[in-house]
Amino acid sequence: MKNFFVADAASRADDPKQREFQSAFLVVSKQLRPKRNGGDYLAIVVCDRTGQIEAKMWDNIGHYVNGFEADDIVQIKGYVNRFNGRPQLIVQTIARLDAEGVDFGDFLPKTDKNIDQLWASLSQTAETIQQPHLRALLRAFLSDHSFATAFRQAPAAKTLHHAYIGGLLEHVVSLMALCDLVCRNYPQINRDLLLTGAFLHDIGKVHELCYARSFGYSTRGQLLGHMIIELEMLQQKVAAVPGFPGELKLLLEHMIISHHGEYEFGSPKLPMFPEALMLHYLDDLDSKMESMRAQLLRDGGVPGAWTGYNPSLGRPLLSLRKYLEGAGNDDAEAEAEAEAASAE
Repeated sequence: MKNFFVADAASRADDPKQREFQSAFLVVSKQLRPKRNGGDYLAIVVCDRTGQIEAKMWDNIGHYVNGFEADDIVQIKGYVNRFNGRPQLIVQTIARLDAEGVDFGDFLPKTDKNIDQLWASLSQTAETIQQPHLRALLRAFLSDHSFATAFRQAPAAKTLHHAYIGGLLEHVVSLMALCDLVCRNYPQINRDLLLTGAFLHDIGKVHELCYARSFGYSTRGQLLGHMIIELEMLQQKVAAVPGFPGELKLLLEHMIISHHGEYEFGSPKLPMFPEALMLHYLDDLDSKMESMRAQLLRDGGVPGAWTGYNPSLGRPLLSLRKYLEGAGNDDAEAEAEAEAASAE
């Protein structure tokens, strides 16, 4: 049974009696890197359900480097220390574990929200849609057992936002609530169309992403991407709704293929009507707010008010709580800027 999690690393790094550990982790990546004084060291990123952490092996790497690969479950013996204020693992021994008998629930991050409550919220919101064909369309998806099972489990992304089991459902529930709120300020918006677009915009990720052992892309996902997959899924369900208007289907298709908002972000088309534009901006807002929340949480134990560089946002982040408590200082800001520069 796993008895040491990534979330424990910060406190154990600060307690000399608790620094040593022996525990299992999922390997996210491994690289051989040169030491400054010659030779190589092994740079590893490992994870469990509570997050990711960097691990380094400095000695005897030739004995271990070919014994495991990314996506393997490994047993690590070593100790925890801090580097630039952040906890890291120093690996003394590492060995691949047989996957048989491993509880993968220990290794994949999962939403801290209640899945049943999220699903109930989604179902209730779907029933508030007044347009009968759009309501029937959502019912067709929600009553599909295979889709519902996958949708309740899928992450919303591999790394960028809501990258955990249940993340897609959490993101869609949050986005639909956000759309509902903003509609009240813009009465000209077609609420039914906007909420349906919010539900549909990422459903293809149930097929695009793999998440049985680690997060990655399926062959179908690599070749087609979630937008094309979503158009196929929409076509199948629309065919099951008698008399579904072709005009509505066309609008939904445009919302799906334009929701990334810009050509350089993968949208074949720019949003060309208000509901499509609103979907793009609110989706982007919800994604970025989650990315910020996760970064601030990960770096909560780091001294100073600044987090490390966030590659998806292209910046370090300021912890408002720490700053207002007096933790902000020029050294922390300079460190964040230096890390940002090195990441670029």
